[in-house]
Amino acid sequence: MKKLLVVFAAAIVLPAGFSVVLTARYASTQPSVTPAPEIAVPAGAAERLAGAIRIATISAEDPGSFDGETFRAFRDYLESAFPLVHSRLRREVVGTHSLLYTWTGADQSADPILLIGHMDVVPIEPDTENKWAHDPFGGRIIDGFIWGRGAIDNKSAVAATLEAVEMLLAEGFRPPRTVLLAYGHDEEVGGASGAREIAALLKRRGVRLEMVLDEGGVIGEGVLAGIREPVALVGVAEKGFVTIELTARTAGGHSSLPPAQSAVGIVSAAVARLEQNPMPARLDGPTRQMFDQVGPEFPMLQRALFANLWLTRPVLIRRLQQMPTTNAMVRTTTAATMFQAGTKDNVLPTHARAVVNFRILPGDSIRTVTEHISRVVDDDRIEITVGGRFSAEPSRVSRIDSDAFWALQQTIRSTVPDAVVAPYLVVVVTDARHYADLSENIFRFLPLRLRSDDLKRMHGIDERVGIRDYEMAIRTYRQLVINAAGI
Repeated sequence: MKKLLVVFAAAIVLPAGFSVVLTARYASTQPSVTPAPEIAVPAGAAERLAGAIRIATISAEDPGSFDGETFRAFRDYLESAFPLVHSRLRREVVGTHSLLYTWTGADQSADPILLIGHMDVVPIEPDTENKWAHDPFGGRIIDGFIWGRGAIDNKSAVAATLEAVEMLLAEGFRPPRTVLLAYGHDEEVGGASGAREIAALLKRRGVRLEMVLDEGGVIGEGVLAGIREPVALVGVAEKGFVTIELTARTAGGHSSLPPAQSAVGIVSAAVARLEQNPMPARLDGPTRQMFDQVGPEFPMLQRALFANLWLTRPVLIRRLQQMPTTNAMVRTTTAATMFQAGTKDNVLPTHARAVVNFRILPGDSIRTVTEHISRVVDDDRIEITVGGRFSAEPSRVSRIDSDAFWALQQTIRSTVPDAVVAPYLVVVVTDARHYADLSENIFRFLPLRLRSDDLKRMHGIDERVGIRDYEMAIRTYRQLVINAAGI
C-alpha cells in the first residue's frame, strides 16, 4: 500500500513540479531596442490622407459599375500631393489603374523590398449613409480623427508609405537596396487586375524580393485580454479561401402533396451537418508561434497555461473554439452565407442551392475541404461544386528567424517601444498572396495603433483613424525603409 501511495504521489508531484519550473523559465522573448527618435511628420499629412478619402475609389462586385475616371483622379491627386516621389521615383501604371513605383537603391544587385497598399475601398452598405457621424467620403478631420471610407482600409497605407518616402527624399536619403511601392486598384474584389498583374510584371523582369509588406495585423490595444501592452500582430501567413455550392434537384410540384423531404430540406440538412461537424481544430503554425511570443506577457495563471502546452493544449484549444475570433485561428471555418430556393409559397421548388464559404487553415487545402464536405454531407442527392469569384490555397508560412522579420520587429519595437511583437495568422485574403513566387519573406502588417472598437469600423460604419496613430504609422514606414533597405 505504501508503494502505491508513493507512486500516486509521484504521479501528481512530479508533473506539478515540472510545470512550476517551466512556468518560472517562461520569460519574455521581446528584443530590447533603442527607441527611434520621434521625427516630426511633415505638416499637412492628415489633410493629404483626408484628400485621398474624398476620392471615392470604390470596387464593386459588378465590373460594369467600375469607375475608371475616379481612379485616374486619384492618381493625379497622388502626383500633386507627393511631388518629390513623383519627380525622383519611376512610376508605372499597371493593369489599367494600379501603380508601381521604383526607388533605385545604391546596390542594384541586392533584392528589393516591396511595400504594398491598395487604393480601392468597399462601397457603403445601402441605407447606412445616415448612420455615419460624418460623410463617409467627406474626408473630415474632427476630434483628432480622420474620418471616412479608407481611413484604415487601406488608403492609410498608401498615403503613409508615400509620406515616409517623401520625408526620406527630402532628407537626402538613398536606400542601399531598391525600394518598390505597389498600390492595387482592385484588392477588395480579388486583385486579379491589380496586384496579380504587378507581380506578373516583376516576375517577367526576373525580380526577387527580399521582403514584402502588405496590410494584415495591426498594433492592437485590448485585443488580447490580460495583456496591458499593445500587441503588434505581424501576419506571417494567411488562410485560404474557397466557396462551395450545395445543390439539390427534385421533381417539384404542389405544396399540398409534399414528399418526405423537399429540395429545401435536403440542402438544409446538408448545411446543418456541415455546421455541426466542422473541420478539426489544432494549435500549430502561426497561431502556436503567436502564443509562444505573447504567452510570457500574460499574468501568472494564463502564463502557466501557455508554458505547459504539453499538458494544457486540449484545454486551450477548447477555450479558443468558444469565440469566433479565436476559433478562426485554430481551424478551417465553415460559414453558410447564401440560400436560394423557391418562387411561390405553395410551389415545391425543383432545386435549392446553398453557398458555404470556407477559410482554410495552413496545413489544410481546397482538396481536404472538399473531401471533408463529401464525407460529412454523405448524400448522393447533393451536387457539390466550387463556386465564388476566386479560390486560394493557404499561403506559405514566412519564417520568423529571418533577417527580414528581424528588421520588421526591430522597427516596430523602436517606434512603438511598449509594443509586444508577435507572428499572426491573417484570417482573410490579401494582395500579398499574389507575390508568393517572388519572396520567402511575406508579411502582413499595417502599423496603425487601433483599439478593439476601431477594428469593427473597417468595412463598417464610421471608419476613422486617429491623427497621432496615423503619424506613428508614417514614422514606422520611414524607419522600416531605413532598416529593411539596409539588411
